[in-house]
Amino acid sequence: MSVAHAAPHVPVLLEEVVAALDPKDGETHVDGTFGAGGYTKAIMERGAKVIAFDRDPDAIREGASLVAVSGERLTLVPERFSRMRQALRDRGVDEVDGVTLDIGVSSMQLDRAERGFSFQADGPLDMRMEQEGQSAADFVNNADEDEIADVLFHYGEEPKSRRVARAIVAARPIKRTSQLAEVVRKALGHHAGMKKDPATRTFQAIRIHLNEELQELEGGLEAAEQVLKEGGRLAVVTFHSLEDRVVKRFLRERSGSVPAGSRHLPATANKGPKPTFEAVGKAVRAGEAEIKANPRARSATLRVARRTSASPWNESMSA
Repeated sequence: MSVAHAAPHVPVLLEEVVAALDPKDGETHVDGTFGAGGYTKAIMERGAKVIAFDRDPDAIREGASLVAVSGERLTLVPERFSRMRQALRDRGVDEVDGVTLDIGVSSMQLDRAERGFSFQADGPLDMRMEQEGQSAADFVNNADEDEIADVLFHYGEEPKSRRVARAIVAARPIKRTSQLAEVVRKALGHHAGMKKDPATRTFQAIRIHLNEELQELEGGLEAAEQVLKEGGRLAVVTFHSLEDRVVKRFLRERSGSVPAGSRHLPATANKGPKPTFEAVGKAVRAGEAEIKANPRARSATLRVARRTSASPWNESMSA
């Protein structure tokens, strides 16, 4: 059975992710961010079974056709990847051979104006991955100025967050992506020829806040630690510094790569939980050919780690 039929989007660093996971016939892998199924298809082509997660109902619905032709080698789970441990147990799976996570918003979500993730085309100000709960319009029209400024500063790294927040409050009600983008541009002095649209940081910040993306990433990494068997591989692709920082910090801690002690702060070796991961190679970034074919790849970073035999940290510390 071939699963290599066309996908609407090519996932970033596909060859590098598959090489890192090294899926084999008979293995079981988790694709925590199914999207259009690009990683899942490549993993199944190598003979492995895949249990794929996605919180977006569109991805689950559109992935049904792949499930139908997968020969029972694909299970789609409409759930956040941070909850993979319980979801796997509910399906009789205690451990897996690999976990891959492609963090952030998918190309499918960005390209659909009606989802409201991007200002490249006008659409309703939505940004909800699960298509329920508070929307971006709800947030910008109801949150107070200080909360908006804090979100823009912490999740968008917007240096003029307070100025943008004041402009947003003054422009209410804001219901469309084009409206919000214009408010931000006006507040920050946008002009033709700027390398990066100043609205980018605001859209990123609101999206991350609404979808709890950094908290979800932290939970997903801990869940991967719990479900990976000894020797199992973890591959995580991030797209901006906030995400990469979370992954880098997690792998540094879990691999025991902490700063050595000094005469003022003695080393604490062998006093904490044993390392649960060992890093595999250095961070990988897309080459020029891939960036030219897919500009989104420019900001992508892949980090890979291998699971050790040590117990998960939360279990070790509670024992």
